[in-house]
Amino acid sequence: MQTIRITTTQNIDIDYEVAGLGERIVAYIIDMAMFGVIIIATFIIFAALGSGGVGREITNGIILIVYAVLYVFYDLICELAMNGQSVGKKIMKIKVISLDGARPRLGQYLLRWLFRIIDFLPGTLNLCGLICVAVSDKSQRLGDMVAGTTLIRTVPRTKMQNIAFKPEGDNYQPVFTEAAQLSEQDIELINEVINNYVKSGNSMLVYNMAQRIKDLLNVTPPAEMNNMLFLQTIIKDYSHIIAQADVL
Repeated sequence: MQTIRITTTQNIDIDYEVAGLGERIVAYIIDMAMFGVIIIATFIIFAALGSGGVGREITNGIILIVYAVLYVFYDLICELAMNGQSVGKKIMKIKVISLDGARPRLGQYLLRWLFRIIDFLPGTLNLCGLICVAVSDKSQRLGDMVAGTTLIRTVPRTKMQNIAFKPEGDNYQPVFTEAAQLSEQDIELINEVINNYVKSGNSMLVYNMAQRIKDLLNVTPPAEMNNMLFLQTIIKDYSHIIAQADVL
């Protein structure tokens, strides 16, 4: 499986599995098939309700207009609302991500959407988009290149229960209460670093991430706590603190 290395805004290098061309195609087919089912079902329902003449023509026209609008804006709306995924992408477990490792901004989603006109030009069998994905280093279609995005697989190589502790109950006492200052994105990045360490054995990833978290939170772990245990403890503390806050 092809991977890309992305340097995040925290200057941490993370390796992601790039979504394959086949996964993209299947996701696209799922989305198009869903539209086909919706339009057929809609016409069947309105036909069963029964109306004829001018009323039927007006109804059919309205359906086609609504369908066309949904079709045109479908990817943009889904990716904005579903964190870089459409229904097809979610089923295939792939998503859009910015090349800086963050969630794409509105402008990036808009650029990807606008360049669909070229990537998926009617009558070309989507050849422009397919060729770009096949030959580009980061498996990007033209819209991705312009927007600074690509598609990655969302299925982690290492099961999270093997690397991140879960809260042990209400009696658990967080070691670092400062973990509450972190964001969900910070915790996701720590998980990514641990995933990459398990895969590559590159201890510098863990060291750099641990140092940045220590500096950010201004904490000093006990001498017997190594960097990996520190990061795992931070995840555990954050999960417990957030869970307790939700209960309250």
